[in-house]
Amino acid sequence: MTHDPTADPGQDPRLAHGWLHTARFLTTAPQLEHLPALEVPEIAFVGRSNAGKSTAINTLTQQKRLAFASKTPGRTQAINLFSLGKQGVTDAVLADLPGYGYAAVPREAKLRWQRVMANYLLTRPNLAAVVLLVDPRLGLTELDETLLEAIRPRVEQGLKFLLLLTKADKLTRTEANKALAIAKLQSAGGEARLFSALKKQGLDEVATLLWRWSHEPDADGGDEKGKGLDPGEPEPDALD
Repeated sequence: MTHDPTADPGQDPRLAHGWLHTARFLTTAPQLEHLPALEVPEIAFVGRSNAGKSTAINTLTQQKRLAFASKTPGRTQAINLFSLGKQGVTDAVLADLPGYGYAAVPREAKLRWQRVMANYLLTRPNLAAVVLLVDPRLGLTELDETLLEAIRPRVEQGLKFLLLLTKADKLTRTEANKALAIAKLQSAGGEARLFSALKKQGLDEVATLLWRWSHEPDADGGDEKGKGLDPGEPEPDALD
């Protein structure tokens, strides 16, 4: 089978994988205001500590150590950005947000980071998509549900959303089908997929989905669909 260089990566997973493999560290920011203003589409990965977020990012980008998982869950408290694009031209960015919900983190630190994340998800102008990673054996936690409610208005305005059920290899086929059916109902009008970094399950689907979301017209959130809160609107509550 010959490879068509003009093929749409949104339809050809090999090209989507090649695009994701270009991911390179861009910057890290402890506060929202420290993030650079960007005009390219940004895809945020969020999830509870130990949901498999770093592993998923590394698997999707085919890089072993692009995203680091702290040995102490909840310790990583910064937003890390990774640029995507061939030939040195950035056409999208992945944002790795801190894991949340770890019990050993002091409440004050939890609240501060939940507030930073809420602000990011509601006001980042170029945010094009959110990927919420969930361990299907645990299901949506209260914090996951709070996050879903917080971004629902932006999803209704056109923000893309994926509920990604990680560690799917831990489930039987019956359990996986049930978890996916429930996730589709919980996905706030977005997408839901099963994913296993170990078995590479869902890898092609998710890669092509991310490429398509990053390359659709107005994917950078610059139009009415992707607009965040108006400057005059009140600051969002913390995700607690």
